[in-house]
Amino acid sequence: MSISSYPFDNQAVTESQWSRLIRELSSGVAASSDSAAFKVTADSTGMNVKVQPGFAILRGHAVQSTAVETLVIEAADSAARTDAVVLRLDPAANSIRLAVLKGTPGQPSPPLTQTDTGVFETRLAWVSVGASVTTVTANNITEARQFVRTFTGSWWTSTRPADPRLGDLGYNRSNSAWEFWTGTDWKDLAPSVSWGSVIGKPSSFAPSAHGHAWSEISGKPSTYTPASHDHDWSDINGKPSSYPPSSHSHSWSSITSRPSTFPPSSHSHSGYLTSGSTISWANGSKKPHSNSASGSGTWYAVWVEGDGTFCRNTSSIRYKENIRDIEVRPEAVLALRPRVYDRKPTDEKPSARKDEYGLIAEEVAETLPEIVTYDEEGRIDALRYDLLGVALLPVVQDQERRIKSLEERLAALEEAA
Repeated sequence: MSISSYPFDNQAVTESQWSRLIRELSSGVAASSDSAAFKVTADSTGMNVKVQPGFAILRGHAVQSTAVETLVIEAADSAARTDAVVLRLDPAANSIRLAVLKGTPGQPSPPLTQTDTGVFETRLAWVSVGASVTTVTANNITEARQFVRTFTGSWWTSTRPADPRLGDLGYNRSNSAWEFWTGTDWKDLAPSVSWGSVIGKPSSFAPSAHGHAWSEISGKPSTYTPASHDHDWSDINGKPSSYPPSSHSHSWSSITSRPSTFPPSSHSHSGYLTSGSTISWANGSKKPHSNSASGSGTWYAVWVEGDGTFCRNTSSIRYKENIRDIEVRPEAVLALRPRVYDRKPTDEKPSARKDEYGLIAEEVAETLPEIVTYDEEGRIDALRYDLLGVALLPVVQDQERRIKSLEERLAALEEAA
Protein backbone atom coordinates (compact mmCIF):
# COMPACT_ATOMS: atom_id res chain seq x y z
CA MET A 1 0.00 0.00 0.00
CA SER A 2 1.36 3.45 -0.90
CA ILE A 3 0.01 5.26 2.17
CA SER A 4 0.42 4.32 5.85
CA SER A 5 -0.21 5.99 9.22
CA TYR A 6 0.92 5.47 12.82
CA PRO A 7 1.00 5.15 15.86
CA PHE A 8 -2.30 3.55 16.86
CA ASP A 9 -3.36 0.99 19.50
CA ASN A 10 -2.02 -2.56 19.02
CA GLN A 11 0.18 -1.42 16.14
CA ALA A 12 3.90 -2.06 15.82
CA VAL A 13 5.96 1.03 15.19
CA THR A 14 9.52 0.86 13.93
CA GLU A 15 12.42 2.84 15.31
CA SER A 16 12.75 4.87 12.10
CA GLN A 17 9.04 5.74 12.21
CA TRP A 18 9.22 6.96 15.80
CA SER A 19 12.44 8.86 15.10
CA ARG A 20 10.82 10.74 12.24
CA LEU A 21 7.70 11.49 14.29
CA ILE A 22 9.58 12.92 17.25
CA ARG A 23 11.65 15.19 15.01
CA GLU A 24 8.49 17.07 13.96
CA LEU A 25 6.15 19.31 15.91
CA SER A 26 2.54 20.58 15.57
CA SER A 27 0.17 19.56 12.72
CA GLY A 28 0.81 20.00 9.04
CA VAL A 29 2.93 18.87 6.13
CA ALA A 30 6.44 17.98 7.32
CA ALA A 31 8.47 19.49 4.48
CA SER A 32 9.83 22.77 3.19
CA SER A 33 7.04 25.09 2.09
CA ASP A 34 8.46 25.22 -1.42
CA SER A 35 8.32 21.43 -1.81
CA ALA A 36 5.62 19.35 -3.54
CA ALA A 37 4.80 17.28 -0.42
CA PHE A 38 1.03 16.62 -0.37
CA LYS A 39 0.61 19.32 -3.04
CA VAL A 40 -2.78 19.17 -4.83
CA THR A 41 -2.73 19.48 -8.63
CA ALA A 42 -5.11 19.09 -11.58
CA ASP A 43 -4.44 18.35 -15.26
CA SER A 44 -7.88 18.77 -16.94
CA THR A 45 -8.35 14.99 -17.33
CA GLY A 46 -11.83 15.04 -15.77
CA MET A 47 -13.48 15.66 -12.44
CA ASN A 48 -10.48 14.67 -10.33
CA VAL A 49 -7.38 16.06 -8.63
CA LYS A 50 -4.01 14.51 -7.81
CA VAL A 51 -2.15 14.67 -4.48
CA GLN A 52 1.64 14.35 -4.50
CA PRO A 53 3.50 12.05 -2.08
CA GLY A 54 4.55 13.47 1.28
CA PHE A 55 4.84 13.17 5.03
CA ALA A 56 2.57 14.98 7.54
CA ILE A 57 1.62 15.03 11.20
CA LEU A 58 -1.88 15.45 12.64
CA ARG A 59 -2.32 15.69 16.40
CA GLY A 60 0.73 13.50 17.16
CA HIS A 61 -0.08 10.93 14.45
CA ALA A 62 1.97 10.60 11.28
CA VAL A 63 0.93 9.88 7.72
CA GLN A 64 3.20 9.07 4.82
CA SER A 65 2.25 8.78 1.14
CA THR A 66 4.76 7.28 -1.28
CA ALA A 67 2.84 7.68 -4.56
CA VAL A 68 0.55 10.14 -6.32
CA GLU A 69 -3.06 9.70 -5.15
CA THR A 70 -6.06 10.56 -7.38
CA LEU A 71 -9.24 11.93 -5.71
CA VAL A 72 -12.61 12.20 -7.41
CA ILE A 73 -14.43 15.54 -7.32
CA GLU A 74 -18.22 15.17 -7.28
CA ALA A 75 -20.11 16.31 -10.39
CA ALA A 76 -20.56 20.05 -10.80
CA ASP A 77 -23.79 21.77 -9.76
CA SER A 78 -25.75 24.32 -11.79
CA ALA A 79 -24.01 27.03 -9.75
CA ALA A 80 -20.33 27.35 -8.78
CA ARG A 81 -19.09 25.94 -5.48
CA THR A 82 -15.81 25.51 -3.57
CA ASP A 83 -14.65 22.09 -2.37
CA ALA A 84 -11.70 21.35 -0.05
CA VAL A 85 -9.07 18.59 -0.18
CA VAL A 86 -8.07 17.56 3.37
CA LEU A 87 -6.06 15.06 5.39
CA ARG A 88 -8.49 13.50 7.92
CA LEU A 89 -7.32 11.90 11.17
CA ASP A 90 -9.86 9.37 12.54
CA PRO A 91 -8.53 7.84 15.81
CA ALA A 92 -11.48 5.43 15.98
CA ALA A 93 -10.49 3.97 12.61
CA ASN A 94 -6.75 4.11 13.39
CA SER A 95 -6.10 6.01 10.14
CA ILE A 96 -5.23 9.24 8.41
CA ARG A 97 -6.71 9.44 4.92
CA LEU A 98 -7.12 11.93 2.06
CA ALA A 99 -10.70 13.21 1.59
CA VAL A 100 -12.71 15.78 -0.40
CA LEU A 101 -15.18 18.04 1.44
CA LYS A 102 -17.95 19.06 -0.98
CA GLY A 103 -18.95 22.72 -0.78
CA THR A 104 -22.38 24.32 -1.13
CA PRO A 105 -23.08 26.66 -4.10
CA GLY A 106 -23.13 30.29 -2.99
CA GLN A 107 -21.48 29.43 0.36
CA PRO A 108 -17.84 29.66 1.58
CA SER A 109 -15.54 26.65 1.57
CA PRO A 110 -16.84 23.87 3.84
CA PRO A 111 -15.53 24.14 7.43
CA LEU A 112 -12.97 21.72 8.87
CA THR A 113 -13.72 19.24 11.64
CA GLN A 114 -11.05 19.68 14.34
CA THR A 115 -11.76 17.94 17.66
CA ASP A 116 -9.33 17.29 20.48
CA THR A 117 -9.68 13.50 20.67
CA GLY A 118 -11.85 12.66 17.65
CA VAL A 119 -11.74 13.50 13.96
CA PHE A 120 -9.19 16.19 13.06
CA GLU A 121 -8.81 17.61 9.55
CA THR A 122 -6.18 19.87 7.98
CA ARG A 123 -6.74 21.50 4.59
CA LEU A 124 -4.39 20.91 1.64
CA ALA A 125 -6.14 22.91 -1.09
CA TRP A 126 -9.35 24.61 -2.22
CA VAL A 127 -10.93 23.41 -5.47
CA SER A 128 -13.11 25.86 -7.41
CA VAL A 129 -15.84 23.86 -9.18
CA GLY A 130 -17.52 25.98 -11.85
CA ALA A 131 -21.18 25.68 -12.81
CA SER A 132 -21.85 22.56 -14.94
CA VAL A 133 -18.12 21.97 -15.68
CA THR A 134 -16.82 18.50 -16.60
CA THR A 135 -13.13 18.99 -15.85
CA VAL A 136 -10.94 20.45 -13.11
CA THR A 137 -7.99 22.53 -14.35
CA ALA A 138 -4.81 23.72 -12.67
CA ASN A 139 -6.29 27.21 -12.38
CA ASN A 140 -9.09 25.78 -10.22
CA ILE A 141 -6.65 24.78 -7.45
CA THR A 142 -5.72 27.19 -4.63
CA GLU A 143 -2.86 26.25 -2.28
CA ALA A 144 -3.88 25.76 1.39
CA ARG A 145 -1.19 23.53 2.94
CA GLN A 146 0.11 24.23 6.45
CA PHE A 147 3.66 23.21 7.35
CA VAL A 148 5.28 22.06 10.60
CA ARG A 149 8.69 22.84 12.02
CA THR A 150 9.54 26.38 11.14
CA PHE A 151 12.67 25.72 13.20
CA THR A 152 13.76 28.20 15.85
CA GLY A 153 16.87 27.78 17.96
CA SER A 154 20.36 29.02 18.66
CA TRP A 155 23.62 28.00 16.99
CA TRP A 156 27.03 29.05 15.83
CA THR A 157 27.77 29.43 12.14
CA SER A 158 29.63 26.10 12.17
CA THR A 159 26.67 24.29 13.80
CA ARG A 160 23.77 25.55 11.72
CA PRO A 161 21.03 22.94 10.98
CA ALA A 162 22.26 20.53 8.31
CA ASP A 163 18.85 20.21 6.59
CA PRO A 164 17.17 23.66 6.92
CA ARG A 165 13.74 24.33 5.43
CA LEU A 166 12.40 27.50 3.90
CA GLY A 167 11.57 29.95 6.69
CA ASP A 168 13.64 28.28 9.45
CA LEU A 169 14.73 30.97 11.93
CA GLY A 170 17.46 31.04 14.57
CA TYR A 171 19.94 33.15 16.54
CA ASN A 172 23.54 32.92 15.28
CA ARG A 173 25.86 33.38 18.23
CA SER A 174 28.89 33.74 15.97
CA ASN A 175 27.74 37.11 14.61
CA SER A 176 25.06 37.96 17.23
CA ALA A 177 22.31 38.16 14.62
CA TRP A 178 18.94 36.53 13.91
CA GLU A 179 18.99 34.72 10.57
CA PHE A 180 16.56 32.74 8.39
CA TRP A 181 16.83 30.19 5.59
CA THR A 182 15.69 31.45 2.17
CA GLY A 183 15.78 28.02 0.56
CA THR A 184 19.30 28.57 -0.75
CA ASP A 185 21.12 30.68 1.86
CA TRP A 186 21.06 32.04 5.41
CA LYS A 187 20.06 35.73 5.48
CA ASP A 188 20.33 38.28 8.28
CA LEU A 189 16.82 39.00 9.60
CA ALA A 190 17.65 42.58 10.64
CA PRO A 191 20.83 43.68 8.87
CA SER A 192 22.53 46.92 9.79
CA VAL A 193 21.84 49.58 7.16
CA SER A 194 24.52 52.04 6.07
CA TRP A 195 24.40 54.64 3.33
CA GLY A 196 26.71 52.44 1.29
CA SER A 197 24.32 49.46 1.46
CA VAL A 198 21.24 51.42 0.33
CA ILE A 199 20.28 50.56 -3.26
CA GLY A 200 18.68 52.99 -5.70
CA LYS A 201 19.96 56.07 -3.84
CA PRO A 202 20.91 59.23 -5.75
CA SER A 203 24.59 59.67 -6.50
CA SER A 204 24.58 63.05 -4.76
CA PHE A 205 22.53 64.47 -1.90
CA ALA A 206 20.58 66.60 -2.55
CA PRO A 207 20.35 64.88 -6.00
CA SER A 208 21.97 66.80 -8.84
CA ALA A 209 19.77 68.36 -11.52
CA HIS A 210 18.16 65.64 -13.60
CA GLY A 211 15.07 64.91 -15.66
CA HIS A 212 12.34 62.30 -15.79
CA ALA A 213 10.67 60.80 -18.85
CA TRP A 214 7.00 61.75 -19.19
CA SER A 215 6.10 58.04 -18.95
CA GLU A 216 7.78 57.82 -15.51
CA ILE A 217 5.67 60.57 -13.94
CA SER A 218 2.69 59.38 -11.88
CA GLY A 219 -0.49 61.40 -11.43
CA LYS A 220 0.11 63.40 -14.63
CA PRO A 221 -2.89 64.87 -16.52
CA SER A 222 -4.30 62.80 -19.38
CA THR A 223 -3.90 65.70 -21.81
CA TYR A 224 -1.13 68.28 -22.15
CA THR A 225 -1.70 71.20 -21.81
CA PRO A 226 -4.25 69.86 -19.23
CA ALA A 227 -7.88 70.35 -20.19
CA SER A 228 -9.83 72.98 -18.28
CA HIS A 229 -10.58 71.71 -14.79
CA ASP A 230 -11.15 72.81 -11.19
CA HIS A 231 -9.39 72.16 -7.90
CA ASP A 232 -11.01 72.20 -4.47
CA TRP A 233 -9.66 74.94 -2.20
CA SER A 234 -8.53 72.18 0.20
CA ASP A 235 -6.37 70.62 -2.58
CA ILE A 236 -4.28 73.78 -3.11
CA ASN A 237 -0.87 73.89 -1.43
CA GLY A 238 0.74 77.12 -0.26
CA LYS A 239 -2.54 79.06 -0.23
CA PRO A 240 -2.89 82.05 2.11
CA SER A 241 -4.48 81.38 5.47
CA SER A 242 -7.03 84.16 4.92
CA TYR A 243 -8.92 85.26 1.84
CA PRO A 244 -8.36 87.92 0.61
CA PRO A 245 -4.78 87.34 1.86
CA SER A 246 -3.68 89.48 4.78
CA SER A 247 -1.25 92.31 4.16
CA HIS A 248 2.05 90.99 2.85
CA SER A 249 4.93 91.86 0.56
CA HIS A 250 6.92 90.29 -2.27
CA SER A 251 10.62 90.65 -2.94
CA TRP A 252 11.64 92.26 -6.25
CA SER A 253 13.33 88.99 -7.31
CA SER A 254 10.05 87.04 -6.90
CA ILE A 255 8.11 89.26 -9.32
CA THR A 256 7.82 87.87 -12.85
CA SER A 257 7.58 89.91 -16.09
CA ARG A 258 9.06 92.97 -14.36
CA PRO A 259 10.84 95.58 -16.54
CA SER A 260 14.58 95.15 -16.95
CA THR A 261 15.17 98.69 -15.68
CA PHE A 262 13.42 100.69 -12.96
CA PRO A 263 11.89 103.08 -13.75
CA PRO A 264 11.27 101.38 -17.16
CA SER A 265 13.19 102.87 -20.08
CA SER A 266 11.38 105.05 -22.60
CA HIS A 267 8.88 103.03 -24.64
CA SER A 268 5.57 103.29 -26.48
CA HIS A 269 2.49 101.23 -27.19
CA SER A 270 1.17 100.75 -30.69
CA GLY A 271 -2.57 101.05 -31.27
CA TYR A 272 -2.99 102.36 -27.73
CA LEU A 273 -6.64 102.91 -26.80
CA THR A 274 -7.93 101.90 -30.22
CA SER A 275 -11.19 100.05 -30.75
CA GLY A 276 -11.53 97.32 -28.15
CA SER A 277 -8.62 98.60 -26.03
CA THR A 278 -9.01 98.86 -22.26
CA ILE A 279 -7.44 101.03 -19.60
CA SER A 280 -7.56 99.49 -16.13
CA TRP A 281 -6.57 102.76 -14.33
CA ALA A 282 -9.47 104.87 -15.68
CA ASN A 283 -10.44 106.54 -12.40
CA GLY A 284 -10.77 110.11 -11.19
CA SER A 285 -7.30 110.21 -9.61
CA LYS A 286 -5.55 109.98 -13.01
CA LYS A 287 -5.66 112.25 -16.04
CA PRO A 288 -4.65 111.66 -19.66
CA HIS A 289 -1.56 113.08 -21.36
CA SER A 290 -1.88 116.43 -23.09
CA ASN A 291 -3.55 116.04 -26.45
CA SER A 292 -4.43 118.75 -28.97
CA ALA A 293 -7.78 118.44 -30.74
CA SER A 294 -7.34 118.31 -34.49
CA GLY A 295 -8.67 116.47 -37.50
CA SER A 296 -11.89 116.59 -39.47
CA GLY A 297 -13.57 113.39 -38.17
CA THR A 298 -16.68 113.16 -35.98
CA TRP A 299 -16.10 113.80 -32.27
CA TYR A 300 -17.85 111.84 -29.51
CA ALA A 301 -18.10 111.88 -25.77
CA VAL A 302 -16.96 108.50 -24.41
CA TRP A 303 -17.94 106.12 -21.65
CA VAL A 304 -15.51 103.87 -19.78
CA GLU A 305 -17.04 100.54 -18.74
CA GLY A 306 -16.21 98.88 -15.43
CA ASP A 307 -13.64 96.60 -17.10
CA GLY A 308 -11.85 99.60 -18.67
CA THR A 309 -13.38 99.30 -22.16
CA PHE A 310 -13.96 102.57 -24.00
CA CYS A 311 -17.10 103.18 -26.07
CA ARG A 312 -18.67 106.26 -27.67
CA ASN A 313 -21.71 107.99 -26.16
CA THR A 314 -24.42 108.02 -28.87
CA SER A 315 -27.79 109.79 -28.72
CA SER A 316 -29.60 109.04 -32.00
CA ILE A 317 -33.08 107.55 -31.76
CA ARG A 318 -31.92 104.69 -33.93
CA TYR A 319 -29.96 103.37 -30.94
CA LYS A 320 -32.94 103.62 -28.57
CA GLU A 321 -36.27 101.95 -27.85
CA ASN A 322 -39.02 101.98 -25.21
CA ILE A 323 -38.80 105.80 -25.05
CA ARG A 324 -40.96 107.44 -22.33
CA ASP A 325 -41.15 110.57 -20.18
CA ILE A 326 -39.57 110.75 -16.73
CA GLU A 327 -40.49 113.15 -13.93
CA VAL A 328 -37.51 114.76 -12.27
CA ARG A 329 -38.40 116.71 -9.16
CA PRO A 330 -36.78 120.18 -9.32
CA GLU A 331 -36.26 120.16 -5.56
CA ALA A 332 -34.17 116.94 -5.89
CA VAL A 333 -31.82 118.73 -8.27
CA LEU A 334 -31.77 121.93 -6.24
CA ALA A 335 -30.77 119.89 -3.16
CA LEU A 336 -27.43 118.97 -4.75
CA ARG A 337 -24.45 120.51 -2.96
CA PRO A 338 -21.44 121.56 -5.04
CA ARG A 339 -18.22 120.82 -3.19
CA VAL A 340 -14.49 121.48 -3.44
CA TYR A 341 -12.12 118.69 -2.43
CA ASP A 342 -8.64 117.17 -2.88
CA ARG A 343 -7.98 113.83 -4.56
CA LYS A 344 -6.36 111.17 -2.36
CA PRO A 345 -2.77 110.38 -3.38
CA THR A 346 -1.92 106.95 -4.82
CA ASP A 347 1.30 104.98 -5.25
CA GLU A 348 1.34 105.86 -8.94
CA LYS A 349 0.41 109.52 -8.37
CA PRO A 350 1.57 110.68 -4.92
CA SER A 351 0.82 114.35 -5.77
CA ALA A 352 -2.92 114.23 -6.43
CA ARG A 353 -5.08 117.06 -7.76
CA LYS A 354 -6.05 119.79 -5.26
CA ASP A 355 -9.14 122.05 -5.02
CA GLU A 356 -11.23 120.03 -7.47
CA TYR A 357 -14.88 121.08 -7.94
CA GLY A 358 -17.67 118.54 -8.17
CA LEU A 359 -20.32 116.59 -6.33
CA ILE A 360 -20.12 113.78 -3.78
CA ALA A 361 -21.79 110.65 -5.21
CA GLU A 362 -23.08 109.42 -1.84
CA GLU A 363 -24.85 112.77 -1.29
CA VAL A 364 -26.31 112.77 -4.81
CA ALA A 365 -27.65 109.24 -4.25
CA GLU A 366 -29.91 110.57 -1.48
CA THR A 367 -31.90 112.85 -3.79
CA LEU A 368 -31.02 112.00 -7.41
CA PRO A 369 -29.92 108.30 -7.51
CA GLU A 370 -30.64 108.08 -11.26
CA ILE A 371 -27.22 109.57 -12.14
CA VAL A 372 -25.17 107.54 -9.61
CA THR A 373 -23.14 104.51 -10.79
CA TYR A 374 -21.86 101.52 -8.79
CA ASP A 375 -18.71 99.34 -9.06
CA GLU A 376 -18.55 95.55 -9.47
CA GLU A 377 -18.91 95.05 -5.70
CA GLY A 378 -22.07 97.19 -5.49
CA ARG A 379 -20.40 100.22 -3.91
CA ILE A 380 -21.25 103.80 -4.95
CA ASP A 381 -18.45 104.79 -7.30
CA ALA A 382 -19.15 107.66 -9.72
CA LEU A 383 -21.65 110.13 -11.21
CA ARG A 384 -22.99 110.42 -14.71
CA TYR A 385 -22.11 114.10 -15.05
CA ASP A 386 -23.34 113.90 -18.66
CA LEU A 387 -26.86 113.33 -17.26
CA LEU A 388 -26.69 116.22 -14.83
CA GLY A 389 -27.61 118.67 -17.60
CA VAL A 390 -30.61 116.51 -18.50
CA ALA A 391 -31.71 116.56 -14.84
CA LEU A 392 -31.41 120.38 -14.81
CA LEU A 393 -33.82 120.80 -17.76
CA PRO A 394 -36.99 120.26 -15.64
CA VAL A 395 -35.67 122.86 -13.17
CA VAL A 396 -35.09 125.41 -15.93
CA GLN A 397 -38.45 124.61 -17.53
CA ASP A 398 -40.22 124.98 -14.17
CA GLN A 399 -38.49 128.32 -13.57
CA GLU A 400 -39.46 129.45 -17.09
CA ARG A 401 -43.13 128.69 -16.34
CA ARG A 402 -42.91 130.57 -13.04
CA ILE A 403 -41.29 133.64 -14.68
CA LYS A 404 -43.97 133.77 -17.41
CA SER A 405 -46.71 133.42 -14.79
CA LEU A 406 -45.26 136.28 -12.74
CA GLU A 407 -44.83 138.48 -15.81
CA GLU A 408 -48.49 137.91 -16.77
CA ARG A 409 -49.70 138.74 -13.23
CA LEU A 410 -47.50 141.86 -13.14
CA ALA A 411 -48.87 143.03 -16.50
CA ALA A 412 -52.45 142.50 -15.26
CA LEU A 413 -51.77 144.59 -12.13
CA GLU A 414 -50.26 147.38 -14.23
CA GLU A 415 -53.37 147.48 -16.47
CA ALA A 416 -55.67 147.53 -13.47
CA ALA A 417 -53.78 150.49 -12.03
